[in-house]
Amino acid sequence: MKYKSVVVTKIGGPEVLRVMEKDLRPPLVGEARIKILASAVCQPDITVRNGKSLYSGTPLGHKVPFTPGYAIIGIVDAVGEGVTAVAVGDRVGALTVIGGYSEYLYWRGDLLIPVPTTLDPAEAVPLILNYIVAYQVLHRSAKVKNGDKVLIIGASGGIGTAFLQLGRLANLKMYGLASPSKHHVLASYGATPIDYHTQDFVEVIRQAEPDGLDAVFDGMMSMDSIKRALPLLRRGGKLVSYGEPAGLVTLFRVLLTLIMVNLLPNGKSFKFYGTSTYFLFDQKPYLEDWAELFKLLDQGKIKPIIAQKFPIEEAAKANALLESGQVTGNVVLVAPEGS
Repeated sequence: MKYKSVVVTKIGGPEVLRVMEKDLRPPLVGEARIKILASAVCQPDITVRNGKSLYSGTPLGHKVPFTPGYAIIGIVDAVGEGVTAVAVGDRVGALTVIGGYSEYLYWRGDLLIPVPTTLDPAEAVPLILNYIVAYQVLHRSAKVKNGDKVLIIGASGGIGTAFLQLGRLANLKMYGLASPSKHHVLASYGATPIDYHTQDFVEVIRQAEPDGLDAVFDGMMSMDSIKRALPLLRRGGKLVSYGEPAGLVTLFRVLLTLIMVNLLPNGKSFKFYGTSTYFLFDQKPYLEDWAELFKLLDQGKIKPIIAQKFPIEEAAKANALLESGQVTGNVVLVAPEGS
């Protein structure tokens, strides 16, 4: 029996994604075989495909050909010898980094995330990456409190809208950068939208919050956004960057800035946040937070915005849509109905 995967055939645009067939094999020792129900289309999928990832061309990068896809939800279809954490029929998620654009996935049985069967896989899959980032930046990195004043740099994408929903639940006073066509979405969650094309967000915040912000959440990780955001923090305020810098030079400059900010006696702090590497070393906080997010989704307290769903075979169209910059919320790949 064969199954389909979407493969990056060379570095480039969405057109380099090709659907290929592979032979379905039994899982190896320690592996689970997962029939994928939904795969998230995320910004890291784009940067690794077009060669703009920090790790492109390095030993940590992904050699072409490879299957992209950072996060999935599926059903355990078979398990290999020694797998005890999951059983056939379990609904699970995985933070894959690569491999998610596929009908089946082989993954370590001890690195799978329990997912309630009551949830729609297409709605739940954004929680695996986009919402865990927002939740942990808010509650573990920034440790926000009721009434805190925060700025979200990039407030309309998958992670940005997760910040909006979770920030509203935490009763934060939110400001967010977005293009005018998306301002109504920010306003619907109680955030004050700022047009980054025509407004200087520094001036807007200084006028609105002369005492400073409690936190800034930066998904750009550019020196420009970081340098402009830092002076907006009050004493004790925190800047948390969760994006990927555009190259090693930018990373080096950002690291120097981080060291300097954290050494200065002004009470401000600057932190990085990342997911995949840390999950390998300490799963407990991630599993706790995913469980909380699934509960919030099940209770209707959060509801990921799904801009569009595509069949897995149409991953190129999904990538083109996300890359267009016109997306509010999330783009998701789904298995065919009844498959």
